[in-house]
Amino acid sequence: MKLVFFSETDDPAPWREALRTALPGIDFRVWPDVGDPADVRYTLVWKPPAGWHRRFPALRAILSLGAGVDALLEDPDLPAGVPITRMVDAGMGRQMAEYAAHGVMHFHRRMPEYAALQREGRWQPLECPAATEFPVGVLGLGVLGAQAAQMLVAMGYPVNAWTRTPRTLPGVTCYAGDAGRAAFLAGSRVLVNFLPLTPDTRGLIDRSLLAGLPRGAYLVNLARGGHVVEDDLLAALDDGQLAGAMLDVFGSEPLPVGHRFWRHPRVIVTPHIAAVTMAEGAADQVIENLKRLEAGDTPRGLVDRSRGY
Repeated sequence: MKLVFFSETDDPAPWREALRTALPGIDFRVWPDVGDPADVRYTLVWKPPAGWHRRFPALRAILSLGAGVDALLEDPDLPAGVPITRMVDAGMGRQMAEYAAHGVMHFHRRMPEYAALQREGRWQPLECPAATEFPVGVLGLGVLGAQAAQMLVAMGYPVNAWTRTPRTLPGVTCYAGDAGRAAFLAGSRVLVNFLPLTPDTRGLIDRSLLAGLPRGAYLVNLARGGHVVEDDLLAALDDGQLAGAMLDVFGSEPLPVGHRFWRHPRVIVTPHIAAVTMAEGAADQVIENLKRLEAGDTPRGLVDRSRGY
């Protein structure tokens, strides 16, 4: 079977080695070295160009190198009926939970204010609430959001969560749907976004949602930039509704040089590094899915195109 690898950010070498070791018969190709496109059964990809998949007429499945597949689904020329799989954790859950915990602690322990004091050369201890008095709101309780929520609970933070449909998780106060969103927001000093990007969640973090948070709250976004209405976020930061934001994802990546986020005093920018797919932890999942697909079985992480994840 022939598989084509495409990513502008991932090194294909460890993937080639892992897949060839486990599947000796695989013809592992790295774009643009494809050979005959009609022989390609599978693609292993991260953000290929729109229309890229049209060149493979015998494609059996598309395997995403990430947990999010919104970039794939936005391609109007994506072959209909071809199964798509996404990574299910594969080590990313721990990384994202760590990033979320860092963001919560960064704001809880008032680190932005200490950084400003350092720039002024001022030695000034600041009062800090106990973790039990700094409730965290987690948007989304999928595999990644649930792992972060559990880590934050273990750290002593009260954790609320909001999901589209009712969910339960030990130690977490769960809210669901439109009826539960107002109470969820009102009880969250810092909002951490783990939602998948779908037509229903695009632009969800807007002026109205941010206004529902306590004044002086914080935002940590490590899901997708498309969730945020950037002008509304900047307005909330400028007028003090939000005291700070830590952003790992953006509507346009790389973040344009002149964007206000770069120099806004209340914004921390990181370059989409909250979780990185590592071949060492994720190749087994790809190998298992290729075996399942070849046997006619259902792969793990099968994407429901209608739901967007």
